Amino acid sequence: MNTSVLFYVIIGILLLQFAIETVLDLLNARKFKDPVPEELRDVFEQDEYRRSQEYKQANFKFGLISGIVSLGVTIAFLIFGGFDWIDTLARGITEHPIGLALLFFGMIFIGSDIISTPFAYYQTFVIEEKFGFNKTTRKLFITDKLKGWLMGALLGGGMLAIVIWFFTKVGSDFWIYAWVVITVFTVFINLFYTRLIVPLFNKQTPLEDGSLRDKIQSYARKVGFELQHIFVIDGSKRSTKANAYFSGFGKTKRITLYDTLIEDLEEDEIVSVLAHEVGHYKKQHIIYNLLASILITGLTLFILSLFINNPEVSAAIGVETPSFHAALIGFGLLYSPISQITGLLMNLLSRKFEYQADDFAKSTFAPQPLISSLKKLSGKSLSNLTPHPAYVFMHYSHPTLQDRIRNLRA
Repeated sequence: MNTSVLFYVIIGILLLQFAIETVLDLLNARKFKDPVPEELRDVFEQDEYRRSQEYKQANFKFGLISGIVSLGVTIAFLIFGGFDWIDTLARGITEHPIGLALLFFGMIFIGSDIISTPFAYYQTFVIEEKFGFNKTTRKLFITDKLKGWLMGALLGGGMLAIVIWFFTKVGSDFWIYAWVVITVFTVFINLFYTRLIVPLFNKQTPLEDGSLRDKIQSYARKVGFELQHIFVIDGSKRSTKANAYFSGFGKTKRITLYDTLIEDLEEDEIVSVLAHEVGHYKKQHIIYNLLASILITGLTLFILSLFINNPEVSAAIGVETPSFHAALIGFGLLYSPISQITGLLMNLLSRKFEYQADDFAKSTFAPQPLISSLKKLSGKSLSNLTPHPAYVFMHYSHPTLQDRIRNLRA
């Protein structure tokens, strides 16, 4: 396949993906004003339901505009040689393959962030602020941004350097060694994410002694779940939205509650949410998701190894001098349809796991507290109660609220 054909294939992929996403968004938006299902009538008061519709419309319009800008910038870069220009700038500083790649992606990252930051700012301080969700200060917004840059440079840059180093040493077989390193890193992050990464952004404190902790530990003993670490995270410093999650394996496992969750729910409802999270652990969903992620990474790296030595992949994005970093950009654009398919399959698996975790909570604790907690959390976050089935199929990692409640009542 020659360079011009690859170029038009990339443009076609970008346009097709944008068209599909836009159609899905439009289908979803047309259902915003559908009647609320009978079993969900108590989620919103009338005024709150009106606010939820306004919130969904605001996010729909914002997503459409930001998507058009992103598509326009990407296509303009391809047509007018933006990637080649950045490659030339980087080569003016160094020709070392690792240093060159880090500079190339660093410039792209900074440029992309300059474009995306105003959108993130608007999302946080206009849309989320208007609907009462935002608690982020402008100082915290900037601090999070700087920390994100640092994390990206250390972790992303470090991983990229390792992958390129393997490529320079062993050629197209680099994917095997890179896969091993990335797998080890992925397992390490899953084990220690809450101890190493989360504290950079949030404060975590042990759940205080009291009736809630006693109920949680009593439930954990009942289902044979050894639990020593229960933490509360200060999610309220960024948003009023609530959450809870389980992380780690073995002795490193812990349950983390957002302080907003504790504020919004009754104690039995909180225990039911944790019963759902324990269900994920008992059903080994964390292991399955980790294995699936590792396999997808291996598949991606293998396919990358087939493309990376082809100079036409670099030329397809306008970079005349073949290189690993330019071919990586071209590959990423060409691979995106496969990535969409694997993401779709992961969502299907995730929705199945959510039902299983709900069933575990229902059988080991009680269905009603989980139902009421799901309703409260959906109402608090102004969730969409009437999503389009096609949008759910493509994008939802969890079943809809209506489907989860029906399953819990079955």
